[in-house]
Amino acid sequence: METMIKEPFSKDILVIKDIENLCNDIIKKLQEDVGANLQRRGAIVGISGGIDSSVVLALSAKAFGPKKVLGIMLPEQDSSDDSKMLALELADTFGVVTLEENITGALRGFNCYERRDEAIGRVIKDFNPKADKAKIEIKQNIADNIPAVFSITVIRPDGEVVSKLLPAKEYLQIVAATNFKQRSRMSMLYYHAERMHYAVIGTPNKHEVEQGFFVKYGDGGADVMPIGHLYKTQVYQLAEYLGVPKEIISRTPTTDTYTAEQTQEDFFYQMPFKEMDLIWYGWENQYSAEEVGKVMERSTPEIENIFKSFVRKQKTTEYLRMKPIF
Repeated sequence: METMIKEPFSKDILVIKDIENLCNDIIKKLQEDVGANLQRRGAIVGISGGIDSSVVLALSAKAFGPKKVLGIMLPEQDSSDDSKMLALELADTFGVVTLEENITGALRGFNCYERRDEAIGRVIKDFNPKADKAKIEIKQNIADNIPAVFSITVIRPDGEVVSKLLPAKEYLQIVAATNFKQRSRMSMLYYHAERMHYAVIGTPNKHEVEQGFFVKYGDGGADVMPIGHLYKTQVYQLAEYLGVPKEIISRTPTTDTYTAEQTQEDFFYQMPFKEMDLIWYGWENQYSAEEVGKVMERSTPEIENIFKSFVRKQKTTEYLRMKPIF
């Protein structure tokens, strides 16, 4: 039996060696999944000006032709103005028709904003949702082996920043309320998919799927997830290769969920994705913490603690990946 020799761990270990072949494989699988397995005629993609949805739109346009892809913008009152501008530039680049469906009315019907703001107000008594901006953050260092504790941060119109630890009850209510956003978007995507006999093409990447950074039956609701096996840095490599607009590639990844700007690092990952990708690869491919630490210029105990954090996140979010129990 032939023994596989593991490649030495390095900062280049996630560089895609044959990106043309990888793209062709993803495109071919998309065609098979949507056409043969799902028996649908085209693709629906929710676009936000983010890197993941941009790459998925580009791949879909190449798989089915731009005339069989519909890009749907799904803004609401808290959305960044840049999102629409970048989404339109993306669609124009790949010749895809777009629709805009503003979901603010649906969210007001669910009392999304009121439920969220009520919970924030119980923690920060003088919170003014009409003037203040707010977001959830994790302030702990991922390398300290401390379970994540969430804080609510409020930014006043004069620039004053107030931050307090979130009790579990208020944290759960804020997250449950904001999750209406992703679930409303999913419902709208499926409305258009069903009326056109198209498939909903999901945009989560490997970290979002495996660490649980998605909403169950929200952005986790899709028919196909073509980049669910790719690290974030690899998604960026595909973006460059496919010709995604530079403004999208250079944009800092955000959640675009709260009124204050919130990076994915602030809220969930606790470290830059370029570093996280490599350490995650080292963990899931059973490289030693010592070997990973030498390359990443971190101590062995720090890497061991980050590995433990990955395990906690996977266990905590396992229910998100579970199929219904029956």
